[in-house]
Order: sequence, then structure tokens, then C-alpha cells
Amino acid sequence: MTFKKSIALLLSGSMLAAAALTGCGSDNTAAAVSNTAGKDLLDQIQARGSITVAMEGTWAPWTYHDENDELVGYDVEVAKLIANELGVDVNFVEGEWDGLLAGLDDGRYDIMVNGVGVTPERQEKYDFSVPYAYNKTAVIVRSDYDEIHSMEDLKGKHTANTISSTYATLAEKYGAEVTGVDDLNQTIELLLSNRIDATLNTEVTYYDYLKAHPDADIKIAALSDEVEKVAIPVRKGDDTKTLLAAINDALAKLDESGELTALSEKYFGTDISKLEN
Repeated sequence: MTFKKSIALLLSGSMLAAAALTGCGSDNTAAAVSNTAGKDLLDQIQARGSITVAMEGTWAPWTYHDENDELVGYDVEVAKLIANELGVDVNFVEGEWDGLLAGLDDGRYDIMVNGVGVTPERQEKYDFSVPYAYNKTAVIVRSDYDEIHSMEDLKGKHTANTISSTYATLAEKYGAEVTGVDDLNQTIELLLSNRIDATLNTEVTYYDYLKAHPDADIKIAALSDEVEKVAIPVRKGDDTKTLLAAINDALAKLDESGELTALSEKYFGTDISKLEN
């Protein structure tokens, strides 16, 4: 056998071996794709062993950091209990309100647990769990401000809230001019410096702020007649249906066991997990 023939045979053998290996690699890749194809979001969460939950971390008593810089709050504990029911760990990701829903849209977060109010506009874009809390909206003003006595008095007034929040939408509905802010502390600063007339937030958030800042020169000027339902949004689609069902089952168990009531009383001083309250 000549040297050239030997080289040719070696090259031919190498090519066949490479082709065989490539074929195996394709089979393995196909198998891997096959193993993940068709898996919905709940399957993916359970496969990875954790659920990614978006929240602000700056909105007491829903989600905030305590004196030890630990992330705590009603929603933090609710999320942990839901994760426990799903049999997975929880991975919290904090951010400003306006970016949280965008992250949910993009698939960066599995769910958002952050006192999210259910509105017709949001229901067009997201599927919501059963409510796990109920709110009334308070119009908060400086103690010496006497121009607002009802929601209708918001017309022509200047308010501040995170732009995509239900509170901003409600203020605009009643004719207020809304300034966008990042969080509650910034809002109160604007209020106390006379740069806005009022801000809207949950009644329980007002009392929690007052508990932490007993000398704050603020008061509730009016309360909404409507009761806001608070629930957990997930992306719409067939791949989220089993996750939504599992979350609803978890919330039902937490309600029946009394754990939601206990958490509500712990953080709000009253049970806001029931509509009658």
C-alpha cells in the first residue's frame, strides 16, 4: 500500500468516525430537546427546583427590608408558602414597580407577588390567581391640607405614584395630574415638601408608614368606595395554566389553614385576606 493510499484510508476512516459521532450528537441533542419540548412553566419550575418571584422590596408591609436588611413582608411570606406547596425553593428578584411587569412579560420572572391589584386592563394581558388580599385606596395628604374630602376632589390636583400602578390610574380617572415616582418614601417626601397635593395608596400601607414614622405630618383625606382585589399575575398562555392552578390550590390551602389570616394580622394588624374585612 502506497503512502498516499494510506493517508486516503485514514482520512476516510476519520470522516466516517466524525460522521458517526455527529450522528450521535444529533441524537443526544434531539433527545435533550425532546425532554424539554412541551414542558409548561410549572414543569420547568419543578425541574429547576425554584420559582423566580419579582417584587419591589421597598413597600412596607408588603415587601421591604427590616433592620437587618432581610427581605420581609406579607408578600414575601406568601410567596415562600406558595413555593413550599409547589415543592421548590424561591428566588426573589427586586426591582422598581414599572420594570417588574415588563420582566414578567419577558419571562425573566415566573410570577410577581407585590400587592398587585386586579384591573380590567391588566386582565387583558395577564391571568390572575384568586385574590389573597383586599384593599381600600386612601388619599393621603398633609395634615394641614383641607381641599380634598372625596375622590372627586382629586380633579385638578397634583398627585404622585408609580406610573403603571392602579393608584396612578385611579388618580387620573378622577382628573388628577400624576407625577411618576419610584417608591413610597419618595412620594411622601414630595408630599411633605408641598410639591404635590396628595398621593394614593392602600389604607394599610398608610397605617404601616405612620407606625414607622409616628410624627409624619400626614392624614387620610378620603377612602375609595371600591375594594381592590390583590392577586398574583402570570403570563397568559397554555404554558402557564397548570402553574396558575397550582398557585390557586396553594392559596386555598393557606386560606383554609388560617395561615393567610395569621400573616395578614402579623403585618397589617387586621385580616385583609377576607373580602368581608
